[in-house]
Amino acid sequence: MAHKDIRWLYLDFFQKQSHKIYDSMPLVPDDASLLFTNAGMVQFKDIFTGKIPIPTPPRATSSQLCIRAGGKHNDLENVGYTARHHTLFEMLGNFSFGDYFKKDAIAYAWEFVTKTLGFDKSLLYVTIHESDDEAYTLWCEHIAPERIKRMGDKDNFWQMGDSGPCGPCSEIYVDQGEKYFHSSEDYFGGEGDRFLEIWNLVFMQYEQKEGIRTPLPKPSIDTGMGLERVVALLEKKINNFDTSLFAPLMRQIENLTHKKYYHDDEVFDNVMGFSDAQIVETKKIQASFRVIADHARSVAFLLAQGVNFDKEGRGYVLRRILRRAVRHGYLLGLQKPFLYEVIGVVCEEMGGHYGYLLERKNAIKEQCRNEEERFFETIESGMELFSKELQKLLGLLSKDKTLRFSGEVAFKLYDTYGFPLDLTQDMLREYHIEVDMASFDQCMNAQKSRSKASWKGSGDALKEGDFNELLAVFGKNTFVGYESTKASSRILALLDSDFKRVASLQSGEIGYVMLENTPFYPESGGPVGDKGELFKPSHQSAGEILAKVLDTQKYFDLNLSHIEVLAALKEGDFVQANVSDERNEIAKHHSATHLLHRSLRKILGSHIAQAGSLVESNRLRFDFSHPKALSFEELESIEHDVNAQILAGNPQMCEIMSIDEAKKKGAMALFGEKYGERVRVVSFGDSIELCGGIHTPNTAQIGSFYITKESGVSSGVRRIEAVCGAAAYEYGKMALREIHKAKESLKAQNLTQGIEKLKEHISELKQKVAKAKQSVKSFDYEEVAGVKLIVLKIDSLNSSEVKEIVDKAKNENERVAILLLTESKGISIVAGVKNAPLKAGEWVKQVASVLGGNGGGRDDFATAGGKDASKISEALDLARSIAKEKLQD
Repeated sequence: MAHKDIRWLYLDFFQKQSHKIYDSMPLVPDDASLLFTNAGMVQFKDIFTGKIPIPTPPRATSSQLCIRAGGKHNDLENVGYTARHHTLFEMLGNFSFGDYFKKDAIAYAWEFVTKTLGFDKSLLYVTIHESDDEAYTLWCEHIAPERIKRMGDKDNFWQMGDSGPCGPCSEIYVDQGEKYFHSSEDYFGGEGDRFLEIWNLVFMQYEQKEGIRTPLPKPSIDTGMGLERVVALLEKKINNFDTSLFAPLMRQIENLTHKKYYHDDEVFDNVMGFSDAQIVETKKIQASFRVIADHARSVAFLLAQGVNFDKEGRGYVLRRILRRAVRHGYLLGLQKPFLYEVIGVVCEEMGGHYGYLLERKNAIKEQCRNEEERFFETIESGMELFSKELQKLLGLLSKDKTLRFSGEVAFKLYDTYGFPLDLTQDMLREYHIEVDMASFDQCMNAQKSRSKASWKGSGDALKEGDFNELLAVFGKNTFVGYESTKASSRILALLDSDFKRVASLQSGEIGYVMLENTPFYPESGGPVGDKGELFKPSHQSAGEILAKVLDTQKYFDLNLSHIEVLAALKEGDFVQANVSDERNEIAKHHSATHLLHRSLRKILGSHIAQAGSLVESNRLRFDFSHPKALSFEELESIEHDVNAQILAGNPQMCEIMSIDEAKKKGAMALFGEKYGERVRVVSFGDSIELCGGIHTPNTAQIGSFYITKESGVSSGVRRIEAVCGAAAYEYGKMALREIHKAKESLKAQNLTQGIEKLKEHISELKQKVAKAKQSVKSFDYEEVAGVKLIVLKIDSLNSSEVKEIVDKAKNENERVAILLLTESKGISIVAGVKNAPLKAGEWVKQVASVLGGNGGGRDDFATAGGKDASKISEALDLARSIAKEKLQD
């Protein structure tokens, strides 16, 4: 049975049992408590916890991509060294929301495992919770009692957290045979791998609250079966990585490394006649192959779904995964980028089911290659430093077994060479050596560097409130804002500031209103939420405002407006709802974002994918995947193309169609957005996108479009900021005003003449700066306790130019303390300190006080100013004296 068939067999089986098939939700969940989607039930969490009503039908099935590589659930360090751990895996699951329970769940599982997949019943075993007599009785209908084992809470009881739904579990195990399993734990119920769990059935029948466990009124089912594990069992492989799922990746790695990947059975059977030493070396090669193959899958999917390499959060976890894979490639002899080629195979192999992998294949490979190149620039120097420290430590361990790898060196590998701490720990693993974490943490705190792969959540507030009650009573309220910015409507519900339903809100209170028909657009897909006002229906013209609408958001499909109450409101009141005039400008900027997206793909290439956006009434911000900064010519072309689309006066075409029809039409969709069976397609000429947002009726109403800034957001992601409409008019007017001022200040007859004068002046300044930079190494200095001390007055440069020199001195020296003083429209002091017991902020503050000034800054960089030029010599002497005292302590 081909592994590609198993996924479809599973989904088809449960669809025939009246389950709705749900697509795999994004790896980045809409849940601030999770780093990544780590289980199949994540997308149904709000149903299980009762935050939203049970859907129709009350049965679901999915093949969910999961990642466990950071946060609470982190399997990263185990990957490559065990038979079953992966950073990315697919979880097959079926779910019942208060519908069927144990009897059907057990029957479905048994039928699928034995009949659809064809597992030999004589090899199957079952565990249940020690208290679950009901499950025992039900299983006895399918399997002999002696093959059923009762287990305790540790193994067979599941709960979401300290409170919430929970219940006993039942697991199906497969006996893999005794041939390769000889440990004392290789018995049914033991910790060995011989009896391998294939399916976990969670019987969610209780609610845990404040130490009390009570029965749920509608018990539910949550199951999970790992695709990789099932494939291995069906193919009779004792390691997931030896299956057909990974075979194409292993072949590609073999082609790249010119080394052979041996399956576990080949090694254990010793059919190759390996010596013990050869087996050890083969296992090391196996581990590296497996790490590369596994991590290539994670990198491919995370990049394809819009996660980008970064210094923190999810982007940093992605970087850690890539660098771990690169390091294992380095161990196999690869000294140039290679992972991007393995990722190409991932896209081809898994793109049949996950089409976006094929759509973004080239862009993913390019992003990966660029990140690899950055790491390869430093990996050799880092490995050299690591090896040198390791050899020194190995020589000392014979005398003192308690020694650990230097925390200072581990920090330098991290800070200077880009080695995540867990990569260093991984390299030490085979030597059973740990890092001295106390000294590592001390270095981290002293430098105030970024935290070690910490996860602080997405930053989103976890909204708790009476949303389920509102959905159950009223369902979703209706958005009528496409047709009009005004609407007469009834207040369905009012919520206080904690999202608790109340009968009324009084003047001066802040809360939320749910209108039956609302013209207020909730923040979504880029545009900010609408503002406006609520009036008494018969008194609008008199200006009697009942409430100000501060913002509008969507909470579990409820369109709620955040309001400041000016006159008492109660449920059932009728109001006139008016959207503020800002809406028109927001709509212009949103439509301009669509045109910009189309221009970027036209001019830069089809690899462009939106990575985020913000649309306000006076500006837009658009993030997109692209490997390098845009040139002036590219920006000019993009700006020109957007304006050409505006001038074409293309009318807005809005159509409702199926998702498949939209794709055939060429509509662009945003990954991670939830689209229903029927979607809204917005077109302006050949700009076609799936979009539920607000737009102008015609591109001509956008007015004009100016790009105000282009910058980098993170590795492989660029940002364009722009203005249109009224904001573009103000931007153009301001630019003309600045040109006029420039002409006057340069005393030029025209702008061209003024620019030439300005160029001459800039050229002179550049020559001065270059000369000063070149002389950094020749600056007079003193060596104090191993630190280069430089204290000087520099003429003819301003403070920003002096800052560049200080930065250069820090970059060129391992340990340095430098303070430079310059006179240019006052006295400026700039200080920098690197790896020295001297705080730059305190240093400049004391020196500035002599000059009648003040200042401060960070421990490693600070600035200050002064007024009394007659005391410059005294100030320099004090600077030297303070530094020497601190450095010699």
